[in-house]
Amino acid sequence: MRRIPSLVALLWLGAPLVVSASVPETVDNFRLTDQQGASHELYYLSDMKAVVLLAYGNECKGASAAAAMLEGLRSKYEPQGVTFLLLDSNLADEASREALANSAKSAGIGLPILMDETQLIAESLGITRDGEVLIANPQGWKVAYRGGVGAAPAVLDSIVAGKATKTATSEVDGCAIKMSAHAQISYEKAIAPLLIDKCVSCHRDGGIGPWQMSSYDMIKGFAPMIREVVRTQRMPPWHADPHYSVFGNDRGLSTEQARTLVQWIEAGAPRGTGADPLLAQKKDWPEWPLGKPDLIVELPAFTVPPTGTIPYQMTKVENPLDHDVWVRAIDWVPGQRSVVHHIIASAGGAERKGAVSLNNYVPGVEPLELPPEAGILLPAHATFHFQTHYTSNGKQLTDQTRMGLYFRKDAPKYNFRSLVFANSKLRIPPNTKWHEEQAEQTLKADAIIYTLHPHAHYRGKASRFVAYYPDGKSQTLLNIPAYDFNWQGTYELIEPMRIPAGTRIVYSQWYDNSTQNKANPDANREVTWGEQTWDEMIFGVIRYRNVTEDAAQEKGPSQEELFTEREQE
Repeated sequence: MRRIPSLVALLWLGAPLVVSASVPETVDNFRLTDQQGASHELYYLSDMKAVVLLAYGNECKGASAAAAMLEGLRSKYEPQGVTFLLLDSNLADEASREALANSAKSAGIGLPILMDETQLIAESLGITRDGEVLIANPQGWKVAYRGGVGAAPAVLDSIVAGKATKTATSEVDGCAIKMSAHAQISYEKAIAPLLIDKCVSCHRDGGIGPWQMSSYDMIKGFAPMIREVVRTQRMPPWHADPHYSVFGNDRGLSTEQARTLVQWIEAGAPRGTGADPLLAQKKDWPEWPLGKPDLIVELPAFTVPPTGTIPYQMTKVENPLDHDVWVRAIDWVPGQRSVVHHIIASAGGAERKGAVSLNNYVPGVEPLELPPEAGILLPAHATFHFQTHYTSNGKQLTDQTRMGLYFRKDAPKYNFRSLVFANSKLRIPPNTKWHEEQAEQTLKADAIIYTLHPHAHYRGKASRFVAYYPDGKSQTLLNIPAYDFNWQGTYELIEPMRIPAGTRIVYSQWYDNSTQNKANPDANREVTWGEQTWDEMIFGVIRYRNVTEDAAQEKGPSQEELFTEREQE
């Protein structure tokens, strides 16, 4: 460890900033998950007076000492509107998030440690050594200070007081961060195949993406936007924390893929030599990827007005079949993708109560294919129930969505059941950034879990399912650090998980009912349960089967029956 001079000598709050070519004058937005699985987006802190970032490494004594000093400053500056965050870009610390959390806790460090496993954020900030402090002014996100922790209090005093004071240079006592090497990245062999695999299914002719990834020229033009949405983890739209579970329908970027894509853009998005795989695409995008359905159910046509709030459409369609069938797969073809936000489908009697859950449509959803030995019973002449949420997009459009059902040739061995988590007693206080509600279920028999699905509305901020086992141990089944109402997903475990009887599963949903939540309909009201998006829900669904069940001769409990039985008081 050695002491080096700070990289910059600077002025702040409107004064000229003198930096080396590799050090940014402003900080770009980013989102990272901390050691506890919570999400942190930099620009969400725009209501703060200052944001302090410390480059932190678990094995760096200088960084640990700096972190301890920042801990000592929290009580004074946090009430004045200063946020303190640690940034860990050391690849060795990614091996065990729990070990890092325990080590920091033992050292008396309670600050959030943002896990920069791609090292893209350290690169964007020009950080190369642990122990370096960067102070950003949210008014324009200018770098107000960069250097050792010792000078930080004087800088913070000036910022909170609103004074435009020149800061002195300082020294950094820390350790060099071992950064991943920058390889020469081929557009033809690395970038285009990555985009085809992860992005083109939406960004294509007829897809839900707002523009088409049809050529290198299109990618080059949108390169700055691509870099932004990857750094903020907005795209691809996948929100499960990979630290806890592995999902078969994961459409997110791996650490290496994100690093490759952004580093290629940072290098100027070079075309290089060779063919353009995006131009050569000749993939056929069938209307029904699983083939023609055994039964196509047409929802009633609905004309979506160009503007305004549209109440949920509650519709019924009769089942034309005169015999029971077992469903093995379900798919959707919206008539107008741009205005269909989501659809919840069930089947049963003439009224919704007692109906069996079928499947939900959300933007980007893939066909639901049940496990080979499982099925959903669709009774003869059952009534289909649809709850459809339309959103205006400036044009008057008429939608007629279709649902495709695929049947088994024989009875399945297992019922594909739904376990519902709901709490209709929720109360979210006004002007509150972080509020938690919970719903829980206790398994009465050994179960195999296949999928998990959280649901909230515009104030939804984060979601988590945790299993508390009879032996006293616990396990996070699904962590959604940044819930996005616009991209609600069902998460399919790549390896179905066996859970013993007596396990208590708790579904936690966090909400942001403040003005910092740009999608919030009204931050000044107490929010209660309701189906409309300006109200809220905590509504989770786990799809499972009973381990001891050796035949599917009787129907599993419906969503409504489970909800009535387990509604939280």
